[in-house]
Amino acid sequence: MTTTSNTLYRGDSLQILTGLEAVSFDALITDPPYSSGGLHIGARQRPASEKYPQGGQKLIYSEFEGENRDQRSQGYWMTLWLSECYRLLRDGAPVCLFSDWRQLPLTTDVLQAAGFTWRGVLPWDKTEGVRPQLGRFRNQAEYIVWGGSKGNMPGTRLVPVLPGVIREPIRRADKHHMTGKPTEVMRQVVRICEPGGRILDPFAGSGTTLVAAELEGYAWTGCELTEHYHQVAADRLRALDSQFTSPRRSTVPNPV
Repeated sequence: MTTTSNTLYRGDSLQILTGLEAVSFDALITDPPYSSGGLHIGARQRPASEKYPQGGQKLIYSEFEGENRDQRSQGYWMTLWLSECYRLLRDGAPVCLFSDWRQLPLTTDVLQAAGFTWRGVLPWDKTEGVRPQLGRFRNQAEYIVWGGSKGNMPGTRLVPVLPGVIREPIRRADKHHMTGKPTEVMRQVVRICEPGGRILDPFAGSGTTLVAAELEGYAWTGCELTEHYHQVAADRLRALDSQFTSPRRSTVPNPV
């Protein structure tokens, strides 16, 4: 899906990123596959639909790729695509990477291995609606590892003070992907980008980052490998565009 300034690619992000223009993005905001969901390699290699149950039931969402790497290969893979993103970002551009608790140490490491400056961890509190486990702390948070590229992020950036914790439940009507994030969460996260900036998401999934960017007035570019979710994202973006009485963009066939 291509518009006058926005593109949703279908394919392997590592291959697509190498063809994009250097120093052309103002933020990297993405929710990559975690390759998590287990305490040992056998558990991690199960299909995503078995690793991420909800309320004791298997999820009804389509499977997606890239969820079965062991810890070492996950680290190498993330460093590869993050290094390519480093080439694409402008000086001082913010970077936000989603992670669960298992992959949090790895994610902070690969962010720095790719050349970025690690600046903090933003918790997303999914609220008490997540499935409880007797005798254990409720696992109700995921995390956004964030930092910046190539130099400082000066206080003169036209960005307001942003929350230190995002508290937002998962709503079934707003969940379009097995591991999808709420649109409201992504709307808060994309505000780290300066107004009018261009946001890159190499793992677009069902397109929530791109939808949030559109709603908040940013340009965007996304990549999605899985055909099903690429179509879901394209449909959501077209539906969003149709809500405006005067279309701001023209839509042409999806690049592959």
